[in-house]
Amino acid sequence: MSTDQLPTSPPTRIVELDIQGMTCASCVGRVERKLGKLEGVQASVNLPLESATVTVTGSISDQDIVDTVHATGYTAQLKRPVRTSTADPALEGTDPVHSDHLSHGGTAAQLRPRLIVAALLTVPVAVISMVPAAQFPHWGWLVFALTLPVVTWSAWSFHRAAAINARHLASTMDTLVSIGVTAAFLFSAWQLLADPSITEHAGMAMSDHALYFEVAAVVVTFLLLGRYLEANAKQRAGEALKALLSLGAKEATVLRDQDGRRVEVKVPADSLVHGDQFVVRPGEKIATDGVVVDGASAVDTSLITGESMPVDVGIDDVVTGATINTSGRLIIRATRVGSETTLAQMGRLVSQAQSGKAPIARLADRISAVFVPIVLVIAVLTFVGWMVLTGDLQSAFTAAVAVLVIACPCALGLATPTALLTGSGRGAQLGILIRGPQVLEDTRTVDTIVLDKTGTVTTGKLAVTDVVLLGGLDRTRVLALAGAVEAASEHPIAQAIAAAAPGHPPVTGFSSSAGGGVRGTVEDGGRDVTVVAGRSGWLEENGVVISDEHLTALQDQQDAGSTAIWVAADGHVVGLVSLKDTVKDSSAAAITRLKELGLRPILLTGDNAAVAQRVAEQVGIAPEDVLAGILPEGKVQAIRNLQSEGATVAMAGDGVNDAAALAQADLGIAMGSGTDVAIEAADLTVMGNSLEQVAQAIELSRITLRTIKTNLFWAFFYNTIGIPVAALGFLNPMVAGAAMAASSVLVVANSLRLRRFGKG
Repeated sequence: MSTDQLPTSPPTRIVELDIQGMTCASCVGRVERKLGKLEGVQASVNLPLESATVTVTGSISDQDIVDTVHATGYTAQLKRPVRTSTADPALEGTDPVHSDHLSHGGTAAQLRPRLIVAALLTVPVAVISMVPAAQFPHWGWLVFALTLPVVTWSAWSFHRAAAINARHLASTMDTLVSIGVTAAFLFSAWQLLADPSITEHAGMAMSDHALYFEVAAVVVTFLLLGRYLEANAKQRAGEALKALLSLGAKEATVLRDQDGRRVEVKVPADSLVHGDQFVVRPGEKIATDGVVVDGASAVDTSLITGESMPVDVGIDDVVTGATINTSGRLIIRATRVGSETTLAQMGRLVSQAQSGKAPIARLADRISAVFVPIVLVIAVLTFVGWMVLTGDLQSAFTAAVAVLVIACPCALGLATPTALLTGSGRGAQLGILIRGPQVLEDTRTVDTIVLDKTGTVTTGKLAVTDVVLLGGLDRTRVLALAGAVEAASEHPIAQAIAAAAPGHPPVTGFSSSAGGGVRGTVEDGGRDVTVVAGRSGWLEENGVVISDEHLTALQDQQDAGSTAIWVAADGHVVGLVSLKDTVKDSSAAAITRLKELGLRPILLTGDNAAVAQRVAEQVGIAPEDVLAGILPEGKVQAIRNLQSEGATVAMAGDGVNDAAALAQADLGIAMGSGTDVAIEAADLTVMGNSLEQVAQAIELSRITLRTIKTNLFWAFFYNTIGIPVAALGFLNPMVAGAAMAASSVLVVANSLRLRRFGKG
């Protein structure tokens, strides 16, 4: 067979959409089904991000896809690449998820005034209707007037969604809310208009009248509260990308040829092009990825790699944008700019991981997919049955309204918001932030937790842990000599050694070599001593002989996961100063607690294997559960690998390098002592820096989820019992309203038990 005869597969392309108007899981399912009916089209719709990723293998056009969504009853538009300015290529294409989401993120702002109005009017409505002592002659007319704006203007989003769904012969929770609220209000208004004197007396118990204005108002207010909290969570989803991209340098000092000489010119960092040479002084951020062409220094790469120890760089070494030059002056040639940089690629990783999350199927929505149409059918059948059997219009309408009122999801509306508010409020007291109700579902099935080492299991800061004596001096003198010369250096390792030797003598004749070490004269025991501290090559340059015995001691320290610095006095080695990123005091106990919760802890780090294994041994993580030398891209792949093996993965981290992995994980947990981007990419945030809070956060989330499920059970239990009773005419709307109120009280009381979490 010739190559011309080989079958060719149709080209595949990805179309990304922003979709507005979806309110629940059934909306997601409807859009996916409609798009799936197009030839060669597969769609994944994300409800929290109001987006869809559509894979097209056929000849369907982008406009066909948009038109299909419109025909389903929702609005859609193709995503546009983000570009904050015409000279900002670094941002172009890095945020396919949140570009339009951020611009139309006024959803919460639109709900806020409706919620405030509903709450302010509902309080007096509920008090007057349910507290006889608060009533006055003809109080029903005031309650009617106060309820009207609540069930019309405040509840408009529910009515609008119900109308759109009805146009497509579909129903959601909005349908039941709209019908229930409308029925309760119209029935009450009908009763009041039919008998204007029904509330002419004050001090009426609920059993003395057939008005249910408070039912309609309370339903709208609490469901608006839940919708508002959800909208807030959606808006925050885009901040991870914004925080990540803002970490890059804003300016660069570029070398330009002018009048036959080279001058330094300040330019915006996003205007750099391939081949530009720019200067980076100590303390400045490296503007973009490149290669060192002149100078030597130590670069703090912790923002990108998570490594606690700065990396020494010299000529021809590769450096990464957004990392920090800590010591010497560098001249760097730009090799990757704009969307090619490591930082921009990390931005895309976060975006892709977030957009790839499965749609959140809330429990209430799943139940309502069956519950709503059944209730509507029962209400209609009840009305028709009573008319056929009795011919009594009032009895038929009363029975049908009783079905709708008792089915009206007041307790259902309370089930999630009250538990979430109470649980998240208690969590805030304990320093735990829960992003939203979808997080609680994620904690239920998590069986594996991946822990970033630096800053999560460890402190993230180098500290002197040991001094190996190799000469005739004692520990105090060796450390004092090293601290004296290192105190004059700005290198982070030098600063850690100086901090471990307070009160060290002054140094004179100081000199240093970037990436090598330091040298100076220090007074010791009444005489001047020439002290050399640094790496092996630096000692050799200064005529210090390192014996095989000395090298064995160095190897032992390195095998133990330490960074070791030589110290020599007057040409002879006197010791090694060992530094480590120390393990947090609470980490071992926290990992034991995580195991008790049924989680398998895995240590993930960019550090070398020796360091990682030593830390794992200290905190009780099995050697086979250590993944070392992992770069940011590798962290995301490690999470994916675990997920592909069937694990439900939680990830705990604190650095920018963890942001994409936090977003990819089924449950992302950020340590509050870390970076904003890690916190924004996570589902749970612990505001302290202790792993024990991570275990506590998972436990609180699981208990809150159990509370919500219990609430939902009771919210539907009385429906299951009450609906057939109401349909048979044994339950008038007044009693139905009382049953619904009792269910609501039960749900609230159950939620308030969460306030005792963590006490005693």
